[in-house]
Amino acid sequence: MAIHAIRFPGESPEYRAVRDELLRAEIDLRRRVEEVAAMRRRLPLGGVVPEDYVFDEAADGGARPVRLAELFARPDASLVLYNFMYGPKMAAACPMCTSFLDALDATAPHLTQRVNLAVVARSPIQRIQAHARARGWRHLRLLSSSANAFNRDYAGESPDGSQNPLLHVFVRRGDRVHHFYTTELFFAPTTPGQHPRHIDAMWPLWNVLDATPEGRGTDWLPKLAYD
Repeated sequence: MAIHAIRFPGESPEYRAVRDELLRAEIDLRRRVEEVAAMRRRLPLGGVVPEDYVFDEAADGGARPVRLAELFARPDASLVLYNFMYGPKMAAACPMCTSFLDALDATAPHLTQRVNLAVVARSPIQRIQAHARARGWRHLRLLSSSANAFNRDYAGESPDGSQNPLLHVFVRRGDRVHHFYTTELFFAPTTPGQHPRHIDAMWPLWNVLDATPEGRGTDWLPKLAYD
């Protein structure tokens, strides 16, 4: 039985039969995505943050200190905090993180109607700001964790100093800030050749490519610049 009555010019009965099979799978996936989101919302509170981390934020050509608790500009809203792979020993910022943040910058004015949002990296704030200017970012709240242990405590930095791309959610309850969620798919086992896809659901790039016959491919990744 057909799922709906819409037909596109020139489509064959074979196309419609296979497309309806795919549509049923998409409906199942949508249902499962909603179920997983509900499971995530039901998470109990995670641990209380071990300290009120002090970050550096650009201000008046220099930097000013800002505490984690101060990032809750909307006191009752969650804090979404992205760990940007841009450590002080890296020659350039991570192209993958940069691609994600290119999109997040445009989304930020909408997101901040509902949540608090910030991006943190280990490089000095002046270096982060220079990269942001080059990318044309205008809406992201950018922070440096160069003088605190946030990245190490919350798995944004490995023991060897390499950086990890993670998205965290923190919540404030009374005078305490709790960890709520981190994209742990980054650390979970994957089948051979499969990318962890830990933030793909939030990343327009991959979702658009997944709608095409070419797909996302296996040999292409975003770059900082193109010829």
